[in-house]
Amino acid sequence: MSSSEVLILAFLIGVIAGLRALTAPAAVAWAGFGHGILNHTPLRFMGRLPAAIVFTVLALLEMYADQLPSTASRLAPAGLISRIVTGGLSGACLAAAAAESIALGCVLGAVGGVGDCVTTTCAKTWPPPEMVSPPAVTAMVVLSDTPRPSIAGILRPLAKLGQRA
Repeated sequence: MSSSEVLILAFLIGVIAGLRALTAPAAVAWAGFGHGILNHTPLRFMGRLPAAIVFTVLALLEMYADQLPSTASRLAPAGLISRIVTGGLSGACLAAAAAESIALGCVLGAVGGVGDCVTTTCAKTWPPPEMVSPPAVTAMVVLSDTPRPSIAGILRPLAKLGQRA
């Protein structure tokens, strides 16, 4: 595998960390344990069975905690820092496994984690409520997969407004 492919993978594992902070290190730990890709690197602890089990349990707990209504935003300091750290760790592990620069893999993984965290959070809140006009809402409803009776219920009052004018 070429060095550019490895570095792209380091960035992409960071993107996975941006979605779920602990899924990326769990996947890297299982790959390291199953294939021994980290045995001769400074990050060999990630290729051990205890690391794989711990990160998997933490990833499952994270998935559960994300469903709770009291869960903070991904952009809150704790969420953002955890995505930077886990993205960087996962990217560094992939780079180390391919004998590439660990520092560069760490930076690319962290950048991927932050970039994905920010873009997915912004995508969830787009478009902002003040930008949505009533015709745009109608168009979104009509073009969506909404059942026909509810579309008729929405369009009927709009047709009456057009007749009065």
